[in-house]
Amino acid sequence: MTTVDETTGAHAADTRAADAAAAETAAAGANPALIGVPTFVIGSVALGLYLIGFTGSSANAAIGMVPILLVCTGLGQTIAALWAIRVGAGAVAAIFGIFAGFWLSFGTLVVGLGHNWFGDAAADGAAVAAQETFLLTWLIGVVVLTVASLRLPAAFTVLFALIAVALLLVLLGTSTGSTGLLFGGGIAVFAFTLIGVYLFLDAMGQATGAKALPMGRPLVGG
Repeated sequence: MTTVDETTGAHAADTRAADAAAAETAAAGANPALIGVPTFVIGSVALGLYLIGFTGSSANAAIGMVPILLVCTGLGQTIAALWAIRVGAGAVAAIFGIFAGFWLSFGTLVVGLGHNWFGDAAADGAAVAAQETFLLTWLIGVVVLTVASLRLPAAFTVLFALIAVALLLVLLGTSTGSTGLLFGGGIAVFAFTLIGVYLFLDAMGQATGAKALPMGRPLVGG
C-alpha cells in the first residue's frame, strides 16, 4: 500500500511540475512586450531621425513621423497595455499605458500645432511655449517613472533614465533654439532605442524557447 501511495505521489508531483513548466512557457509566449516593445522602438527611430535632422529642417519635416507615432506606436502601446491588464501584469500595463499617452499626445501636439487645433500656433512664441509645456510635463513624468522603476531589473531603469535625458535635451534645445541640443536629444533617443531592441530580443527569444537575457540587478532591493 505504501509503495502504491509513493508511486501515486511521485506521479502527481511529476504532473504538477509538467503543468508548471507548461504554464511558464505559456506565460513567456503571452508577453505584452512582444507588441509593446517593437512598436516603441519603431516610433523612437522615427523620432530620432527627426531630431537629428534626417527628415529635413522644414515645417513639414514631421509628416513622415506622425503616422508612425499615432497608428503604430501609440496604438501598439495601447494594445500592449490592454494585453498586460488582461494577463494581470499591473506594472507592465502601467509602463505601456504611460507611453501610450506619451506617443499619442506627442502626435496630437504635432498635428494640432500644424493645423491650429488648440489656438493660434503662429502667435508670438505660442508654438515654442506649447512644446516647452509638453516636454517639461513629460520630463517630470518620466523622472517619476524612473524612480518608481528602481525595483525593476536595471535595464528598465537605464531605459527610462535615457528617455528623461532625451526629453531634457530636447526641452533645452527647443527653449534656446539650439540645433546642437536637439541633435544630442536625437542621439539619446537612439541610445534608449538600442535598449528597446535588446528588450525585444529577450521577449521574442523567451517566446520561442530561448533563455532570458540578463537584465541587471535592480538598483533597489537587488
